[in-house]
Amino acid sequence: MVQTILGSGGGIGVPLAKELKNYTDRIRLVARNPKKVNDNDELFAADVINPEQIDKAIAGSEVVYVTIGFEYNLKAWQRNWPAFLHEVINSCKKHNSKLVFFDNIYMYGKSSVPFMTEKALIDPPSEKGKVRQILREMILQEIAKNRLTALIARAADFYGPENKNSALTIMVAENLMKGKKAQIFGDSDKIHTYTYTPDAAKATAILGNTPDAYNQEWHVPTTKEKLTTLQWIELIAKELNAEPKVRKVPAFMLHLLGLFVPIMREFPEMLYQYEQDYIFDSSKFEKRFGIMATQPEEGIRILVESLTKFA
Repeated sequence: MVQTILGSGGGIGVPLAKELKNYTDRIRLVARNPKKVNDNDELFAADVINPEQIDKAIAGSEVVYVTIGFEYNLKAWQRNWPAFLHEVINSCKKHNSKLVFFDNIYMYGKSSVPFMTEKALIDPPSEKGKVRQILREMILQEIAKNRLTALIARAADFYGPENKNSALTIMVAENLMKGKKAQIFGDSDKIHTYTYTPDAAKATAILGNTPDAYNQEWHVPTTKEKLTTLQWIELIAKELNAEPKVRKVPAFMLHLLGLFVPIMREFPEMLYQYEQDYIFDSSKFEKRFGIMATQPEEGIRILVESLTKFA
């Protein structure tokens, strides 16, 4: 049967499609304007706000992966996410499809951020986090009632090739490439672990094709090296043969930056993640599958290589 990716064109959807060919030759890519990743991919153009199109996209699917990224905007999230997931869940139940939901850490309590496991306190300090909490509860409630077979694969902040919305890409790598200073917010001496997108995609494909992984929450492999934000910047600068010059961006400046880079308007409520250590523990996955995260030096090398190729 078909394995379907809803949101196939993003930083997780593309590498996930590459990984799924290890498990099936029937991969359906669903997006507004889907593009083939593998030669045999089935393309399904859909507006995922439309319930009928969601149902048609899911029909016949053995596994449905949700890797879609709605506009990084609170109002858009509140308007689109719960309605979208409601339709996805209903369609998965109707067509007896398993659901793999790719998630982030926003629903975790502020006190959990210095060391996050799958058992972290659910107490979102941001409005976006409250949206993510709603989505998590929608899935877990259906699992608890034995009406849906699903799992949640959760990642930390991203970095990696073809991931243009990463703070490391936008604020650090792209600025250093232009001869500018890397921009940071929060405390640059605090630890910040990152998930490398190809690692996240590989783990998500493994989980989706492991029957006993379902009806659980999983943290995908994430750097165990406790690098500070400044050390990440230094790694990027080294790959670019640039000076690791840094300019701290105060919270009020994010609103001004948002005039030119709209996504920056959405960062102020997330600043708490950068003002304390941010350690995302993926031991559960590592112990179960014996797979560790890519070393930061290697991941940064590939990230910079991908950026300079298209510069």
